Amino acid sequence: MPKNTATGLPLISGKVEKPQRVVIYGPEGIGKSTLAAAFPEPVFLDTEGGTIHLNVTRFAQPENWEDILALVAQLGQSAHSFHTLVIDTVDWLERLLIEHICRKAHKDGIEDFGYGKGYTYLSEEFSRFLQSLEGLRGQGMHLVMVAHSTIRKFEQPDAGGAYDRYELKLSKQCAPLLKEWCDLLLFVNYFTKVTETDGRKKAVGGKERRIYTAHCAAFDAKNRHGLDDVLPMEFAAIAHVFPATSQQPATQPPASLPAKSEEPAKSTPADTGKPATGQQIKNIQALWKTLGYGQEQMAKLFQWLDAEVLAGAESWDDLTMEQAARAIGFLSKKASDGGAS
Repeated sequence: MPKNTATGLPLISGKVEKPQRVVIYGPEGIGKSTLAAAFPEPVFLDTEGGTIHLNVTRFAQPENWEDILALVAQLGQSAHSFHTLVIDTVDWLERLLIEHICRKAHKDGIEDFGYGKGYTYLSEEFSRFLQSLEGLRGQGMHLVMVAHSTIRKFEQPDAGGAYDRYELKLSKQCAPLLKEWCDLLLFVNYFTKVTETDGRKKAVGGKERRIYTAHCAAFDAKNRHGLDDVLPMEFAAIAHVFPATSQQPATQPPASLPAKSEEPAKSTPADTGKPATGQQIKNIQALWKTLGYGQEQMAKLFQWLDAEVLAGAESWDDLTMEQAARAIGFLSKKASDGGAS
């Protein structure tokens, strides 16, 4: 670690290039997902099924909070070529988290805990989830959260009255955590031009879309890169913030998987772990279908991967968690590289 010669302290000078944490929010239908799809080599964790009309690589839609955690863990453990994880949308992710908390405590709703304890659990779990994403960032992945906006009445004591402002469509517990966590909080909306006729001002809406990067009374926004306050809604306007990092996403099998051996293949299984989860099987089936194959052609996978890695598996249901994680990583890369061959 570099040291300052005068003090002997382990100090580092200058800027440190790291993958970015980004939140994109705005009204429905404006193109938030399309903007996120332009980020470097993205893979989508689509919580609400809103990307079905986009030509993007995505996981199978998660059904519960356990699926979310499993997908993030698999991405961190698998070999792949993705550089951006897009969670679309974070407000639907919050719904799954609330359902998980209530189901675990046998409650019908978050309010049933009493004394605000449900919201305390929500804040704690959401904070832990954000922290868990740092492992992906450490592997060189940008993190993008897409969210809907909502209009709320805001009253500031020194402002002389209440006014409407756009906010993240999240609970009062999760929204502040997300805003604090991100490096860029980007609000997107249609540009509204104000015209004056006969002394009367009139707002004229248009189809021109903008990215807003600085806080104002009407919405929250921020950036740590000196961006212009208003930008055209296209990735090219912010692309320079996402240079290639010195760290790259994992391209090697996870440490828990056996390394390839120069010795002849043995008949012993590659691992004796737990059976693959239902979500893992769904992901494999979705990727396999994307590549144009059916389950009856599973032998093709044995041609691509070491037979030892998949030893003991005659169908998807026979895979262990480790085998499934290896297969998902390989098939994801295969799909992102242009498909089967």
